[in-house]
Amino acid sequence: MANEKKTNKDGYSTTGHEWDGIEEWNNPLPRWWLWIFYACIAWGIWYVIAYPAWPMLSGATEGYKGWSTRANVAAEIAEAEAANAEINAKLAATELTEISADPELQGYASSAGAAVFRTWCAQCHGSGAAGAKGYPNLLDNDWLWGGTIEDIHTTISHGIRNEEDDDARYSEMPVFGEILEAEEIDQVVNYVMSLSGEPVDAEKAKAGETVFADNCAACHMEDGTGDIYQGAPNLADAIWLYGGDYDTLVETVTYSRYGVMPPWTERLSEAELRAVAAYVHQLGGGE
Repeated sequence: MANEKKTNKDGYSTTGHEWDGIEEWNNPLPRWWLWIFYACIAWGIWYVIAYPAWPMLSGATEGYKGWSTRANVAAEIAEAEAANAEINAKLAATELTEISADPELQGYASSAGAAVFRTWCAQCHGSGAAGAKGYPNLLDNDWLWGGTIEDIHTTISHGIRNEEDDDARYSEMPVFGEILEAEEIDQVVNYVMSLSGEPVDAEKAKAGETVFADNCAACHMEDGTGDIYQGAPNLADAIWLYGGDYDTLVETVTYSRYGVMPPWTERLSEAELRAVAAYVHQLGGGE
């Protein structure tokens, strides 16, 4: 509410406003505060002239100092690469199977490989490399394309079923929904589940054995243990990439799966490829 203005002992009047007995005096700001305020304004004007500040269509004004966070990071990366150039050259030139024989090289490869993995691989395989639905667990000893360090290096370098690299690992499961009847799919799924000890309909599983032998054994072998070099998974070890329950297996058999991994030769140096191969190999599942 507005009241009649009053004057205090220093000669300053009120603003005329009062609330619940509290009056607002029209005292000037302390001079030191004003000087700091003006200094901040001057500093702000200098800053927008000296450093990148005003957004543009393709970046920002550079400022007369030419300072850039990207340039600083690039310089730091270049410095680190220069510092590691010698051991990276050694890593790139050493036979993959001989890396573990050199403690210094193996230690560096594991550390560098872990950094590469967290940057490029963890998005799919998880930060701990335990994988996820559709993305393999790299901690176990279940490998589709081989778990030796050479096999791992080849898979990382060229990827799987991609269109970018002619040397990519390749396999393709038929869409059995266009080949088999629904009853036959039901039978073969029951048989496949029986291979890993899952509860099934015994009668359907027996009929599914014939369906499996006629349609699946060429890739997954007669006993269902698979062929890693065809990219045909072992169906008898209860390790599943997309899931081993009945509904998921019916979906897999009916529509097939076609997971893709990109090639990394264009993104990573040979030393980085070898480092991450060594890192994955030593996680526990490498052959």
